[in-house]
Amino acid sequence: ADGVAVPDGFTARRVARGEERVPGTGYDWHKASDGAATFPTRDGGWILVSNSEEQRGGAGAMRFGPDGQIRDAYRILDGTTQNCAGGPTPWATWLSCEEYEEGRVWECDPAGRRKARVHDAMGVFKHEAAAVDPRGRHVYMTEDLIDGAFYRFTPRRWPSLSEGRLEMARVAKGGAVKWVDVPDRFARTTPIRRQVKGITEFGRAEGIWFDSGTVYLSTTADSRIHAYDTRRRR
Repeated sequence: ADGVAVPDGFTARRVARGEERVPGTGYDWHKASDGAATFPTRDGGWILVSNSEEQRGGAGAMRFGPDGQIRDAYRILDGTTQNCAGGPTPWATWLSCEEYEEGRVWECDPAGRRKARVHDAMGVFKHEAAAVDPRGRHVYMTEDLIDGAFYRFTPRRWPSLSEGRLEMARVAKGGAVKWVDVPDRFARTTPIRRQVKGITEFGRAEGIWFDSGTVYLSTTADSRIHAYDTRRRR
């Protein structure tokens, strides 16, 4: 990052491609770096977390001191597949999303002290990214497929993501959104996006973000940015 002091010979681009060991540590950075976020630490530094979209998946972290120097690097998620994007939570965890048909959402501790937890209740599908609405107490999710859906998860007990209601968006011509329950979130026989007729298709929905009552999501099949007003439900 511009203005951050780094050790001699360190090239962030090369590390991100998995071509060298993280300087000052014994950790080899993962390949195919994808979704990422930063989390502040008590000493004035921060932790950078990053997913790996290669077949072995997972996620890693680098901890920086207040001076911008790398203090540590480590793995925070293993045993998963093609972890693409995801998103940070207001309670300082990282949601890592698996981008394949049987993909799930994993909640990770950026500090690496607690074991990552899988949240099957958030659905089994080709997850891309997630954005948390703390006021409405929802998690919105995208699906990177040409006929992918736009999802909303409502935890039963906030902020636990282990149980809750999973829905898909049906958008009317005027923009009004109706949220429809997912019949089988585990997709035992039919992919979730095809379980209910009339669900709106979002062509390769990828990045998603929540800000001031609005959820923004991008669709790369048609190069558009969509904005969902959570208050007006439009």
